[in-house]
Amino acid sequence: MIKVLINGINGRMGQEVLKAINNSSDFEVCCGVDKEIFESPFPIYDNVNLIKEKPDVIIDFSIPMASINILEYANSNSIPTVIATTGFSDEQLSLINIHSKSIPVFLSSNMSYEVNLMADMVSKLATQLKDSDIEIVETHHRNKIDSPSGTALILANSINEALNNEMDYQYNRHSVRQKRPEKEIGIHSIRGGTEVGKHTVLFLRRK
Repeated sequence: MIKVLINGINGRMGQEVLKAINNSSDFEVCCGVDKEIFESPFPIYDNVNLIKEKPDVIIDFSIPMASINILEYANSNSIPTVIATTGFSDEQLSLINIHSKSIPVFLSSNMSYEVNLMADMVSKLATQLKDSDIEIVETHHRNKIDSPSGTALILANSINEALNNEMDYQYNRHSVRQKRPEKEIGIHSIRGGTEVGKHTVLFLRRK
């Protein structure tokens, strides 16, 4: 039986991971970490230094600072870690890369097969529709903290890599008083309601 620590266990995705593990015969949750402690059949901590259990793996669906904290704990205890948190700064991504040299770290902004398939498809489209302006529109529920979403960045990065990393990202044209450059990907975020996540990639022909 593989023992799992869920970081961000009280969040929307943390609860989904808990449900999935409870329905599995191969995994069990040995403990959780969150800023809010609630009644549970296993220990939940609000301080990683208080953890007594020895998990086999950590699954992290939290916020960037909490991810860095749990990764430092994981490194100190040689625990492989899966990170699905989004919104990391360049400095935080650099720290994750440093830790990954000591312990196994799997980092992805979206674990969905469909999203990764979509990323592959839009990257191929980008090479075939070079005379197009590219815009990405993403919609999420009102409680999502980061903007743009990690998934939107996965799509943008896959397109950019296919186009030799020549594209710049534009997140807000409100203060930009100029013609749209050709080598640009516009990324727009909508927050409201209970939408789990919707992503649209537009290829708008210039001619």
